[in-house]
Amino acid sequence: MSNDPAGSDRAAVRVPPPLVAVLTMVSGYGLERLVPLAAATTIPPLVRYGVGGFIVAASVAVLSVWPMILFRRSGQDPRPWTPTPELLVEGPYRFTRNPMYLMMLLACAGASLLLASAWILLLTPLCAVIIHRTAIRHEEAYLERKFGERYRRYRDRVRRWI
Repeated sequence: MSNDPAGSDRAAVRVPPPLVAVLTMVSGYGLERLVPLAAATTIPPLVRYGVGGFIVAASVAVLSVWPMILFRRSGQDPRPWTPTPELLVEGPYRFTRNPMYLMMLLACAGASLLLASAWILLLTPLCAVIIHRTAIRHEEAYLERKFGERYRRYRDRVRRWI
């Protein structure tokens, strides 16, 4: 990760966003074991496994695998603290500027169902705030510095989340 000054050719992201999502799920599951919430125990198995599994699988397939393919095809590294030689604006990037971060939040929601943990769901908005503050705002500033008007047009046309 980068300790470079803000003007270097990389975003000043210092916390890996997937770590934030994983910590959200682990913390929520741990809290559920320590202080169970009654709502989590009443989820029918079909909803827990069917809907929860679908949310996780679909979000990973569409909002993680697809962007990773686009990154690889363009020769870019998906790690947010590496230089970005080209803006990706196709595929899921036509609908959200942050498909992989959106996937992380949806994975948290799906995991909350799979693990019957209301705590994970309750912690998911905090996960979004942390990812925004530690990654997204740094990436957006970097992309605006690097790509200028082209990024601003993209930012104005495509929502941050959905």
